[in-house]
Amino acid sequence: MLDREPLLHPVAIDDLRPTQMTVGYREVERKRREWRARKDKDGGDYLGRHMIPVVSGPKKRYWMIDNHHLARALHEEGVGKVLVRVIADLDHLDKSLFLTFMDNRNWVHPFDAEGRRHKLGRIPHHVSGLADDPYRSLAGELRRAGGYAKDDTPFSEFLWADFLRRHVSVDTLEEDFAKAVEQALAIARTSPAAYLPGWAGPHDDG
Repeated sequence: MLDREPLLHPVAIDDLRPTQMTVGYREVERKRREWRARKDKDGGDYLGRHMIPVVSGPKKRYWMIDNHHLARALHEEGVGKVLVRVIADLDHLDKSLFLTFMDNRNWVHPFDAEGRRHKLGRIPHHVSGLADDPYRSLAGELRRAGGYAKDDTPFSEFLWADFLRRHVSVDTLEEDFAKAVEQALAIARTSPAAYLPGWAGPHDDG
């Protein structure tokens, strides 16, 4: 059921269904800059190394379970198609059972930019409908700054975003992003963050 061979034909970004409600627009812009720097030199290889993991759902639609920022960035850059890696075939399920399975597997994240959960039907049908969660951008920058380690836990950076939402003010985030990152670094390795995936704080071995 897991990790089938990658599809060798491109899939239209317009045909990919998101499994979350938000992205960090700063993160999307960073991906856009990265693509612009690579597309003329090795754009094809870049896309080949960044295949989007999907689940095949009802009506054989592909639901992304990662790389939403990349898909949104490529869409905004005018890229029409990407390569995908099928993680699971669930196209034999009806939509209700499919969404229940996806939810129980933690392959959907129906939370808005304030961390509130919504019904699964509120998830946008296209990457262009993903709203901005600036704390998701902060969480991404915090990881790159060494605040925590990359982790395979689904939606791990959203868990960090929700934690940071409670410790870094939105005014600081909007007015001085660098200062917000400094504050995030200061809180990231303290004990209140120890439950989060990839936590890099001190461990008490005694």
